[in-house]
Amino acid sequence: MFYAVPVCALMLSLAGVVARAENAVVESTKAARDVAPAADPGLRFWRETRPVWADKGKRGESHERYRTGIRSRWTEKKLYLLFICPYEELNLKPSPTTEEDTYQLWGWDVAEVFIGTDFQNIGRYKEFEMSPRGEWIDLDIDLTKPYDEDGWKWNSGFTVAARIDPVAKIWCGAMRIPFAALQNHHPANDETLRVNVIRSQGAPPDLVQIVATNHERNLPCAREIWPAAAD
Repeated sequence: MFYAVPVCALMLSLAGVVARAENAVVESTKAARDVAPAADPGLRFWRETRPVWADKGKRGESHERYRTGIRSRWTEKKLYLLFICPYEELNLKPSPTTEEDTYQLWGWDVAEVFIGTDFQNIGRYKEFEMSPRGEWIDLDIDLTKPYDEDGWKWNSGFTVAARIDPVAKIWCGAMRIPFAALQNHHPANDETLRVNVIRSQGAPPDLVQIVATNHERNLPCAREIWPAAAD
């Protein structure tokens, strides 16, 4: 969970920007109001955003068949993320529970996002994970205290929704994350967050990890941000 995760950035925006994952920018489009998380990319809420696409492994190898879409929205209170994940066979944890954290969820098929707001201390960040069946875990990470129990017990208040389409062989997962769990001020247009995204597909020895950029560190690092361009 703490190794070989890519680095990119998420920019809060009122406008649209064309971006791909290798540009190291995931743009989040402002929404008029908060909604329940919904794992349906056909909803207007998600169609009004422009996705980035991730189809590379952490060493730059191509995984086109697992090309993963990432969409994002934000309000003054919440950050929303949608993952669109093609698959061949799902690697799912037996006896799933969605009522509480699932420890070591990263050992199964999962979408993960790492979010940091402290640009001076990149070893401090939050981790959010979800599975195709809506299992979840949230972690408050301080790399100077790797075995800190408070970080494991932390509860962000984030919620998820998941949907599996067994015919199309695509699973979708939506996250709704309170900004209060990320920072102590209201978000603003053109604000930049440090974000890493990774998706795990399959079981070892056939495990595939699709990343947003090609880097060998998991710290959510600051990146140069392209300014948002109006439609």
